[in-house]
Amino acid sequence: MHKPKSTNITWQAGGITRTEREQVRGHRGATLWFTGLSGSGKSTLAAGLERRLLERHCATYLLDGDNVRHGLNRDLGFAPEDRSENNRRIGEVAKLFTDAGVLCLCAFISPYREDRARLRAAMPAGDFVEIYVRAPLHICEGRDPKGLYKKARAGQILDMTGIGAPYEPPDMPELVLDTELGGIQGNVDDTIRYLETHGYIQSQT
Repeated sequence: MHKPKSTNITWQAGGITRTEREQVRGHRGATLWFTGLSGSGKSTLAAGLERRLLERHCATYLLDGDNVRHGLNRDLGFAPEDRSENNRRIGEVAKLFTDAGVLCLCAFISPYREDRARLRAAMPAGDFVEIYVRAPLHICEGRDPKGLYKKARAGQILDMTGIGAPYEPPDMPELVLDTELGGIQGNVDDTIRYLETHGYIQSQT
């Protein structure tokens, strides 16, 4: 982990603990990190989960890969080092949300295992929930909602994940959701069930 460039800084502890925040919210804070190929369904799935959590009065917020590149990460491209920095910055934001007792949903390709392992290591145990949104390349390419695969095949995008750049699937994710076979609502149900079973949110049964 890189040290801050600034030296004359001191961490200022707040007067409200994370436990107090979670007690008020009625659920744990956590970072739910959705990883998978472009077109696998990460954003759609995360948005569906966000809606379901909100209906259950949970504090939640969705950070999407394209959205953060319009502002926070607008200075980053798609070279390997830029992808790593993109994930590092989002991980820091998600960590703050989690400490605030929010269920932070992060939908990012995040193709490298090392980057995702670094995110996990930066958070207390149980705070980082890795969710592999799995769909074969040919299925993702067939969906191609943004037309990126078509551009990659035409040579207009040289670093497209899955075509010109690698994607490294998780070794031991907390949850695997197959979007080739299961519908969005079924995968949202599975995620809700995981959160209930592991004590992140209260069960309604």
